[in-house]
Amino acid sequence: MPETTGASYASAGVDIEAGDRAVELMKEWVKKTQRAEVAGLGGLGGFAGLFDASALKRYERPLLASATDGVGTKVDIARQMGVYDTIGHDLVAMVMDDIVVCGAEPLFMTDYICVGKVHPERVAAIVKGIAEGCVLAGCALVGGETAEHPGLLGPDDFDVAGAGTGVVEHDRLLGADRIRTGDAVIAMASSGLHSNGYSLVRHVVFDRAGMTLDQRVDELGRTLGEELLEPTKIYSLDCLALTRTTDVHAFSHITGGGLAANLARVIPDGLHATVDRSTWAPGAIFDLVGKAGQVERLELEKTLNMGVGMMAVVPAEFVDAALTTLADRGVESWVAGEITERGAHTTGAELVGDYAT
Repeated sequence: MPETTGASYASAGVDIEAGDRAVELMKEWVKKTQRAEVAGLGGLGGFAGLFDASALKRYERPLLASATDGVGTKVDIARQMGVYDTIGHDLVAMVMDDIVVCGAEPLFMTDYICVGKVHPERVAAIVKGIAEGCVLAGCALVGGETAEHPGLLGPDDFDVAGAGTGVVEHDRLLGADRIRTGDAVIAMASSGLHSNGYSLVRHVVFDRAGMTLDQRVDELGRTLGEELLEPTKIYSLDCLALTRTTDVHAFSHITGGGLAANLARVIPDGLHATVDRSTWAPGAIFDLVGKAGQVERLELEKTLNMGVGMMAVVPAEFVDAALTTLADRGVESWVAGEITERGAHTTGAELVGDYAT
């Protein structure tokens, strides 16, 4: 028989009180991300985040850079493990490390968290990770949205997305037009898989290899779940430091599509980037995925970062300064390749040789 009582938002599965509690819990974390340009301008809970654009007056011709992204199916690993305070870190990395590629300073970010059911502590943990990531990227978290979608998502299901804005002086804009023959390609080590290729990784380790998240893997030195949840490294401030100490020509954020395809995005027509695999050894997780799934090397390289999360293209005379700057900041880096004239049968970027062991 049909229900005789009146319908309500709560009976439809949306808990407004839980959402309000989540906002209260996340406020302390959002405060930690404040920059001078957002201090005292409204606060969490308003309809829009505010940023004092008068800070841009010091620029001659400021260009705003924007990016948006998510973390893909890595959220399912977090859900299965019940660990929610690192996935936000991944989100900031995916957004702000795209922004810094053009030389832009990250300014502010907003987030969108979609859940099947609001668990206030869980939502607050996600925001905690986003806030901690914003601190590492040097940007402010000025707002966001938590949406509850009962009936579309299960009670424990969730997804995250974010958008960010940065600024760069017009004559400091980095990119393909700056790259020259003889430039060096510097690789910066990734912290692991980062946040790409998890559909392949999950298929291999769970469906094909029958592994479990709590399974300890000697080659990894920890459980599979701990490895898969390793946060994406945030390079934003490291890249900005390079722009101050060297004449950087371009950056490339190594995400979906792999190293060669992402590097090719910043290589101009007529030039070619050659990256030598023998200059580094990918971490154990890449070997595990390759062997467990019998994944061919080229397929791995089209999907995963293979141990390199960011690349910088710099003039040869600035290599030592670049490596020193990164080492001083605790970033493992090395010269991985060079820029040459493009031949008749070459593309924008390619990997050559065999990986070091």
